[in-house]
Amino acid sequence: MQKLEQLYQARFARSGYLAEKARSHFPGGVTHDGRSAAPFPLFIERASGANKWDADDNQLIDYWCGHGALLLGHGHPAIVAAVREQIERGTHAGGENALALRWAELIKQLVPGAERVRFTASGTEATMLALRLARAVTGRPRIIRFEGHFHGWHDSAAPGADPDDPHAGLSADILGNILTLPARLELVAATLATNDDIAAVILEPTGAAYGIVPLADAFLQQVRTLTAEHGVLLICDEVVTGFRVSPGGAAARAGVTPDLTCLAKILAGGLPGGAVVGKAEIMDRLASGPDRRDVRGRIRHQGTYNANPLSAAAGVACLELVATGEPGHLAALRGRELAEAMNEVLRTRHLHGFTAYGDGSIVHLFADPTSQVSPGDVPTGVPLATLKRGGDATITHALRMALQINGVDLMRGRSAFVSSVHTSEHVQATAAALDDALAMLKAAGMIKQ
Repeated sequence: MQKLEQLYQARFARSGYLAEKARSHFPGGVTHDGRSAAPFPLFIERASGANKWDADDNQLIDYWCGHGALLLGHGHPAIVAAVREQIERGTHAGGENALALRWAELIKQLVPGAERVRFTASGTEATMLALRLARAVTGRPRIIRFEGHFHGWHDSAAPGADPDDPHAGLSADILGNILTLPARLELVAATLATNDDIAAVILEPTGAAYGIVPLADAFLQQVRTLTAEHGVLLICDEVVTGFRVSPGGAAARAGVTPDLTCLAKILAGGLPGGAVVGKAEIMDRLASGPDRRDVRGRIRHQGTYNANPLSAAAGVACLELVATGEPGHLAALRGRELAEAMNEVLRTRHLHGFTAYGDGSIVHLFADPTSQVSPGDVPTGVPLATLKRGGDATITHALRMALQINGVDLMRGRSAFVSSVHTSEHVQATAAALDDALAMLKAAGMIKQ
């Protein structure tokens, strides 16, 4: 491990220098928890297509893809042109704009149950607003959520997302109104049957942490049936899956119509932006002005950057392409190719406890020699905390560094968001980099084969 870290520090020397400066500016030296890395994170200077270049001008195949926001890859010409045109018109005129209308039309065309749209500045804001809407409409305080599912960092979303989270700063009354369940239908049914104060069930429709702990479409379908039977709202958090697993998201693929859906990432074409969409009777609680309903039941919602013209321009350009189905199809095709190529490397090296798995354009790499997992398997019977860190933390840490040294940057070293511009050549180069990275770990005595 020591030699590997020395190689990393030498190859990414300027990132190390910048990381040292960052520690005096940012808590923990980073601007996002997920970017924290030992001995330091990479600083990225530019990106194009499926590639990016760091502060030392090392070229890497990028599988972060803007934390999953860039289905079309970096710098897609249609998005660049749309943003360039809008930025010359103005970045924020402080009023409504026609681009937002087209943006909303595309969302309503694609997302099931999207009768009304309210834009936000992020996915976290979207889930915050959706949960408040659910409580206001039902008059009930409690929310059912599932272990490991991520819905942002706000008070009503944080409990239950991370098994290691101490819940610092969260009050007892907030924690008391969040029911965190394992993703088991019998527990959902029993909880709904014995509690009459549940406002909503919120979930990531493909499973915890964008499918690291996968859920079948049948689970979402059954939860929809149960919530409808008990008059409880279903909120699908499609911040990651929206427009990716199908043009209309995971609920559309499963044939499910949620009461509310939360969107972000691909929604805004890689720029900041989110939205809550859903049934008119729920969403109209946000109506103001001449359309104001019962003032006592109305929810106030502001946001300086709601439907910002730059985000709207990028979002329209992106969703017009997404609506054709072609970008999602290409990305999913390449994602499946990537998972199989990685598994072939793992099989060739006879590595027990390693696997690559996922859902189309989202691929996860799991590495834990103590687990009963073979290449190509979906890990089952593995503790949630272990799954969320990608297996054995020592191995995944070393593998991340080794992959980066060999020119591949997986998100947090264990997940890949594949774009429509990743090619078979990128996949083969990634497989070769994985093989070289595993050879480095073997030489360091960290894995056996």
